[in-house]
Amino acid sequence: MPGGFDVNALMKQAQEMQTQMLQAQEQLKDETVEASAGGGMVKVTMGGDLTLRAISIDPEAIDPEEAEMLAEMVQAAVNEGLRAAQELAASKMGGIGGGGIPGLPGM
Repeated sequence: MPGGFDVNALMKQAQEMQTQMLQAQEQLKDETVEASAGGGMVKVTMGGDLTLRAISIDPEAIDPEEAEMLAEMVQAAVNEGLRAAQELAASKMGGIGGGGIPGLPGM
């Protein structure tokens, strides 16, 4: 089949990519990233699988009259943690596939 499309090779490559992706996803479950807000008054730990693992709040940040500010710090820390976890996941998954599947645009 000179110059033709080798379906078997494509299927083998797709299976290898799927295996690599599953392995990378399993590894991400064991990795964590940390983020903070309010000068470190609120800290979060996120899993590489985008799960919130821990929240730490400095007791000085707990002021009943400043509940809204505390909520904003928690939100900022969680959002930064999610961004960092997504960046970690993208770096782990980015190399899988070696630039795509030949013959399939966008893959």
